[in-house]
Amino acid sequence: MKSDIQIAKEAKLIRAKDVGENLGMDREKIQSFGRHMAKVPLELMRKDHIEKSNLILVTAITPTKAGVGKTTVSIGLALGLNKIGKNAIVTLREPSLGPVFGMKGGAAGGGYSQVLPMENINLHFTGDFHAITSAHNTISAMLDNYMMRNQGCEKRIKQVLWKRVLDVSDRSLRYITTGLGPGNGVPNEAGFDITAASELMAILCLAEDEADLRRRIENILLGYTHDDEPFTVKDLGIAGAITVLMKDAISPNLVQTTENTPAFVHGGPFANIAHGCNSVLATKMSMSYGDYVVTEAGFGADLGAEKFFNIKCRQSGLSPKLTVIVATAQGLKMHGGVPEKEIKELNRKGLTKGLDNLQKHLDNLASFGQTVLVAFNKYATDTEEEINVVREFCEKNNVYFAVNEAFAQGGEGAIDLANEVVKAIEENPSKPLKFTYNNEDTIEEKVEKVALNIYGARDVVFSEKALKKLKRIHGTELEKFPICIAKTQYSFSADPKAYGVAKDFRFKINDIVINQGSEFIVAIAGEMMRMPGLPASPQALRIDVKDGEVYGLS
Repeated sequence: MKSDIQIAKEAKLIRAKDVGENLGMDREKIQSFGRHMAKVPLELMRKDHIEKSNLILVTAITPTKAGVGKTTVSIGLALGLNKIGKNAIVTLREPSLGPVFGMKGGAAGGGYSQVLPMENINLHFTGDFHAITSAHNTISAMLDNYMMRNQGCEKRIKQVLWKRVLDVSDRSLRYITTGLGPGNGVPNEAGFDITAASELMAILCLAEDEADLRRRIENILLGYTHDDEPFTVKDLGIAGAITVLMKDAISPNLVQTTENTPAFVHGGPFANIAHGCNSVLATKMSMSYGDYVVTEAGFGADLGAEKFFNIKCRQSGLSPKLTVIVATAQGLKMHGGVPEKEIKELNRKGLTKGLDNLQKHLDNLASFGQTVLVAFNKYATDTEEEINVVREFCEKNNVYFAVNEAFAQGGEGAIDLANEVVKAIEENPSKPLKFTYNNEDTIEEKVEKVALNIYGARDVVFSEKALKKLKRIHGTELEKFPICIAKTQYSFSADPKAYGVAKDFRFKINDIVINQGSEFIVAIAGEMMRMPGLPASPQALRIDVKDGEVYGLS
């Protein structure tokens, strides 16, 4: 089969303005970034159509080194829906340069199921990540300047909570000291998170409009004064300037698939360190023009789907008609204890045991009131016997099932999946969302309900550092915020090596981060870092350019 880059090069793209015009947009208002990328201003949103649209969430089993292909399935489903005559749009997150050059390479799908132009999307795209990085670090610089020039004032700062960010995986920047040397400001312990973990990224992805963006930016908690009062961006007086830096980033990005299906790609928080969903605005813009809208949530359903429901849907009022959970034979076999080097071989016993992981996710999704379809993402080495094992499991559990072959066949390979999705929505659409916890629960209760009911933990313990942070939250409006648990994506527990279904484990929260602007509380579990490091063999070693042709990004 041809490489992703070859397939992308051979695709017959149309202008981004034509993609928008075909949806019914005023092409003169679409803001082009070259021929094949564009930003769609918020004024083009048709709010009266949103409730008529069928929102479909795509999530996955717990990821393994074998991969799952959730983005490929999301794109493929949109391709398949259009093949059967439906008006469908796919809505995804933007890739981060950290993973693109680090652990996993690009994040624009694969094979004949890609969003294009793949190279641009995986690199600088329309500049959203740069805008967020610049805005975040401008707050840092302005805060440092304020501290240096107001050391004796009433609102002098005692404790700084705000870090810097960079869209590079760089473990050496996790903990640093700033302001060293005469005339260089006030010495302070600091550090960097990756841009995907910036609160500004979360704010971009949850804001309803420009006014809401500014309101949330004003509310960002930067630290505490010597009188133990919270100090925010509003106190710093720069909310307007930061909003200006993000004024273009707030508009959703319009691109297309290998088959010219419309695609919105906007916002990029990771689900293991943030809330893992594309922007509310991109989702609603898609629902303004698409009868069927396919969106995804990061990593396994215990991370992405849980946060999609409990954070994104809670804050925006969105509610999917169906959830599709992606599974692969190789991934299931790894969860069944089959060594990685043997996962391409037939192993019915290991595959069957691995279904326990899928079952736990199905139970969790049912607790949200979701109708679920299992999408078996077929690889070249998969056999009919393996597919039938999963099919029979789904039939036994009264769960919809379909095979996806969009990677190798494009939309033709996703027709069965598309038909089954439409059937599920028409026969048995999801019930109104049931959240895992109530707004009135304490933060501890919210964490416990997710850890015990979604992850399967025995109990939850909070470190002294976390308990000290929680004292600041108790009895305030912050306690009504939803929670965002930062943990490993490789397990239900905080132990990345606990494959399958971890049971009877203690779940430890090591730290609490107050995201007052994005309006959720981050609980950091285990050894989870908000600035990734590079692997032994980074993807950057395989990326190159020759005569303008880029290699290794897929």
